[in-house]
Amino acid sequence: MLLGDERAAVCDYARRMTADGLVVGTSGNVSMRVEDLVAVTPTGVAYESLAPEDIPVVDLYGATVDGSLRPTSELPMHLNVYREAVDPDGSAINAVVHTHSVHATAVSTVTDEVPPVHYILATIGPSVRVAAYATYGSTELAESMLAALDGRRGCLLANHGTVTYGADLSAAYHRARQLEWACQVWLLARSAGNPRLLPPAEIEHVVEKLRGYGQR
Repeated sequence: MLLGDERAAVCDYARRMTADGLVVGTSGNVSMRVEDLVAVTPTGVAYESLAPEDIPVVDLYGATVDGSLRPTSELPMHLNVYREAVDPDGSAINAVVHTHSVHATAVSTVTDEVPPVHYILATIGPSVRVAAYATYGSTELAESMLAALDGRRGCLLANHGTVTYGADLSAAYHRARQLEWACQVWLLARSAGNPRLLPPAEIEHVVEKLRGYGQR
């Protein structure tokens, strides 16, 4: 099967999104890129029933290469990331995760930018922008998202959800969960008062520390 391992991974992470409360029903989507091919969740199919053969494979311009199901309606966003986005460190972008997580979506309705309320946001950028609203699945939304991603590894979509990317699905998914957690913290802090923010120099310092984080 073409991209068999990647299609299986897309199934696994789609189910994880549901289990972790990042999506409801068939909302949200996941993709993996291998060179000029992308394995991506299909539109309107319950994640618990997904099998690798249900995952469409498309090229970087959206033409179906393998699979009988139509890809997600948000395919323009995924392809815009792969074709146009640039990782701040110049790393490869091989995975995209789009969620409708509750706290992040709530935050997207009340602000244009999530400030550095916690150092974990440094995994995405100095702040998290909110892309201007556009109808789901539209090229306008894909362009709005791309502008919000400039210099960032993730963004919020106004009145919609989140997008994060990474060198692999693990990294992209980890950022989606961290972004949801940070948005929950920001909402709680805002409900209690005016949150203290970390200065830009500290975020830059954390970025450097994170480059050596974990086992090597």
